[in-house]
Amino acid sequence: MTGVALGLLCLFAACQRDEGFTPDGLPGPNITVHEAVDGLAVGHRLMAAGEYDLALRAYFRAAAEQGPGVDVLSAIGSANLRLGRLGQAESLLRRALDTDPSFVPALNNLGVVMAERARWGEARHLFQTAFALDSGRSGEIRENLRLAIANLEDSDYTVENNYNFALVRRGNGRFLLLSTL
Repeated sequence: MTGVALGLLCLFAACQRDEGFTPDGLPGPNITVHEAVDGLAVGHRLMAAGEYDLALRAYFRAAAEQGPGVDVLSAIGSANLRLGRLGQAESLLRRALDTDPSFVPALNNLGVVMAERARWGEARHLFQTAFALDSGRSGEIRENLRLAIANLEDSDYTVENNYNFALVRRGNGRFLLLSTL
């Protein structure tokens, strides 16, 4: 008889509703979040997936939680760059560099903004600085620098030339600027 009573007790315990949920099965007021996911990490994953608007929202959440540090400002600027908002991207990336002038991802991404605006002299300077600070380890920055130098030295280059550029994310705040030259 004790085996049957124990079995029934286990059955009734399994049927009881958890106090953290409403009768509809939705989380109730007693549910607490113990650990939130880092907004920067979520934003980086969304950027990699091509979801730039959602990444921007995640970065804003990170800014609210962590403050406007160099990582957050650079990430928001990068998302704006991918959304084609060059003015906002430039402003945010410059603010990031005001915070830390040696932050390589912000230097590289601001160089990409300058390249998109055909301001090759400034793009070259930014890519050279990023390349030097990165000790030449990044092939993407090297390629960006090469492209900026080629366009700066190309006497036939004018703003009217219709070069197509593509920006490819290569990891933690690093981008590769591709061209159909």
